[in-house]
Amino acid sequence: MVNVKGSVRRWVGRMLVKRIQKNGIDLSALSFIPDKTKIPLQREGMDALPEIAEWRATEPMHKLELPFTFTAYLVTGHDETRKVLTDRDSYSNDIRHLFHGDGPATAEDIGGLGFTDPPLHTRLRKIVTPEFTMRRLARLEPMITEFVDAQLDALEAEGPGADLAKHVAFPIPFQTICALLGLDYADRDAFAKLGSDRFDATNGGAAAFGAVSDQRRFLFEAVARQRKEPGPGLIGQIVRDEGETISDFDLAGLADGIFTGGYETTAGMIALGTIVLLRDPVYADLVRNGSPQDVDRVVEELLRYLSVVQVAFPRFAKQDMTLFGQEIKAGDVILASLNGANRDPASAGERPDEFDPRRTPPSGHLAFGHGIHRCIGAELARMELRIALPRLFRRFPDLALAKPPEELSFRQLSFVFGVDELPVTF
Repeated sequence: MVNVKGSVRRWVGRMLVKRIQKNGIDLSALSFIPDKTKIPLQREGMDALPEIAEWRATEPMHKLELPFTFTAYLVTGHDETRKVLTDRDSYSNDIRHLFHGDGPATAEDIGGLGFTDPPLHTRLRKIVTPEFTMRRLARLEPMITEFVDAQLDALEAEGPGADLAKHVAFPIPFQTICALLGLDYADRDAFAKLGSDRFDATNGGAAAFGAVSDQRRFLFEAVARQRKEPGPGLIGQIVRDEGETISDFDLAGLADGIFTGGYETTAGMIALGTIVLLRDPVYADLVRNGSPQDVDRVVEELLRYLSVVQVAFPRFAKQDMTLFGQEIKAGDVILASLNGANRDPASAGERPDEFDPRRTPPSGHLAFGHGIHRCIGAELARMELRIALPRLFRRFPDLALAKPPEELSFRQLSFVFGVDELPVTF
């Protein structure tokens, strides 16, 4: 029997390759993703698909099927992922060469620390690093606590059946990051949609890169306004400190990376973390009544176990080389499965697919990445989780899911794993 679906996809792939050969690579033209290539972005409940563990056990790098002229490999082991993410000399993170201006996003829409190489990356990160030290972030704790309590009030006012994702998980990090940057968050509903769309590959590349373009335009406008009249937040501070030595493009890229990385991932952690803790009353009580050290252990294990950022920023090989016994060509793409690496028994110990706050990973988790591109907002995310989760479970000791976990709408094909709605009772 003829596999019509497969035949059509192969034909579309050939047509796309012809276009690439003629016009260069335009990722926004990608309207489908081969089934096997979806595996790193898919889950069974909270767990990676079984193929991830199989690949990790049998091959250090798994070749992915892509309808492009370059080759992509997925690294799934903890030690192998650390090696790739630590190597600043062999790879480039700059993806702007993939955009040619005939899609919904162009090279001018791409920037930020995650897609920038040294020495520019070094200079830009040095500008914002002081703002994200634990000492500097401590001043935000009272403000975050106020945001949390206000959103818990909103959840209670909505009554049983209220959406915790909408009323708690999203607005807490969103308001925090807007305040930190000095942005007006009146249009938060529109940007919530853009934030989730840009990480979602369900509808191919066009929708995701279109959301990137729309959100970047918003930030360019914000930077332009603050260039004339610097505000009290981080954007205004950088304008005052750096002046014309930093371009609007680079400043918008910095703001974009902090803005999107600072709320979508933490929102996912709050919502998904709530689901995990509700599965076991012992751990819910540990968050509710435990010591700060107990809460810290729960938060760190949630970060490892959930790994909401499923795949690290892509690395492009700068030259031909041998990696884990595989011959790599210049331009090949190396992707690292953070979810796979954090479930590696070699680092997580026994029963890596179980949630266990008593766990002591000998090498630490990679939920925030590693190396020079490690998430700059890691300590801010930790602070928000340490404040939000205990206050949530203390405020609502009878908190429960309003529907079974299998009926929840988990994101099925997103670089940032999450849940779209989380109805609860209390």
